[in-house]
Amino acid sequence: MAAAPVWSVDPRTGKQREQVAVEATAQEVDAAVRAAHEARGALADRTVRAAFLRTAADELEAAKDGLVETADAETALGPVRLTGELARTCYQLRAFADIVDEGAFLDVVINHPDDTATPPIPDLRRYKVPLGVVAVYSASNFPFAFSVAGGDTASALAAGCPVVVKSHPDHPALSEYVAKVLRRAAARHDVPAGVVGLVHGFEAGVELIKHPLVAAAGFTGSVRGGRALFDAAAARPVPIPFHGELGSLNPVVVTEAAAAERAEAIGAGLAGSMTLGVGQFCVKPGLVLAPAGSAGDALLKSLTDAVSDTDAGVLLDHRMRDNFVAGVAERAELPDVDSPVTPGAGGEHTVSAGFLTVPASRLAEEGEHDLLLEECFGPVTVVARYEDEAEVKAVLSRLPGNLTATVQLSEEEAAGHGRGAEILAELTPLAGRVLVNGWPTGVAVAPAQHHGGPYPATTSTSTSVGGTAIERWMRPVAYQNAPSALLPAELRDENPLGLPRRFNGRLER
Repeated sequence: MAAAPVWSVDPRTGKQREQVAVEATAQEVDAAVRAAHEARGALADRTVRAAFLRTAADELEAAKDGLVETADAETALGPVRLTGELARTCYQLRAFADIVDEGAFLDVVINHPDDTATPPIPDLRRYKVPLGVVAVYSASNFPFAFSVAGGDTASALAAGCPVVVKSHPDHPALSEYVAKVLRRAAARHDVPAGVVGLVHGFEAGVELIKHPLVAAAGFTGSVRGGRALFDAAAARPVPIPFHGELGSLNPVVVTEAAAAERAEAIGAGLAGSMTLGVGQFCVKPGLVLAPAGSAGDALLKSLTDAVSDTDAGVLLDHRMRDNFVAGVAERAELPDVDSPVTPGAGGEHTVSAGFLTVPASRLAEEGEHDLLLEECFGPVTVVARYEDEAEVKAVLSRLPGNLTATVQLSEEEAAGHGRGAEILAELTPLAGRVLVNGWPTGVAVAPAQHHGGPYPATTSTSTSVGGTAIERWMRPVAYQNAPSALLPAELRDENPLGLPRRFNGRLER
């Protein structure tokens, strides 16, 4: 049987652009993984790793025009958005190069023997080592930042782990292009091309997670797809870590005082956040708890005006478009659900933004309205009108894990008066990032960032954005009573590499 072709498709028309590749066979997946496994030694030198990451950023910037053009043709996200996303991706690569140079991520700890301790302490030296080949599953909605050269790849390479990327079918031509650029950067540092493998096809993704030489995996996508891979990773003869981002509702609580103080600004801000990127951000606010009464009415008027002025947009593919149209229609038919601005089909290839309203009491108990507590990918949000604080608490108590949770407070509440701190405490168990008087769309690449959350937001407690994302691809190892001559340079007393470390309980930098 001939291998199935992989087509690049224009989401603006639904028409095939070009055949990019063919879906990888099990043998081709095996070859890609083995080539990556063989490339591990080339990443052993931290100096080489850092230089490779910086060169990768340089090469991507040099190819910017062609990359953005290809990405726009396959995603319809627009040159402005894609240019910014590519810049973010290059920044992220350089940020991880800085982390590699600094060396604190190795978490070096040295304890000399202490016979006076109970029990006695032997000579112990601990640091972290790379796991091995990492399988990376690309996301549809961020063709640069969460794809072939995205955060999973950058952090894995920084850790010293080669990668094999399963490309997303929504941007296969861009995936091939970016992989070629990364391999060109690798060649400039004598790193084998196999350090970044690329495979296409659903079955290839299944084969990849099962491969015995794959040591860990990173995934960004749907709950259904991510959970299937997570279960497969756990069912292997040797289970492996699976760091999956699966879905998020990203709830927002608007206090009555906040709505009374700045209803127009909150409504406009919500509209901008929920329609950004045609509502295709993983941190789109999908559920908003807003007060009943005049303050909430003013907020809804502002939201209605802003969303009504939003142009129809193209989703990443027609399957997503069909799911969005069907999903909002099903939600709109539920009892007591109104649609002040009706979301749905905007044309043959587009969707229109909108929002739904429902009494919060409908969400406070299990029932048919539970559908409103599930993510709907696209430019729609659900505004639940609450009568009192008890209803807010009841709805929050029923929510699954999220990437983000947001509270909009009045100036007085933000100064520590009222329930602000109490609401933050209620939101903290629900999410990995809690925002005050902001909007969750936009995930800064920063050392303190955390992009993760309780299941189903993610399958682990780790972050996929920020410096600590590197920790996903490493494991600690301790050496006991090893002669200095046999120790890795990172663990020797004289610290020849000048690494930050904890030496006999004292932090050294």
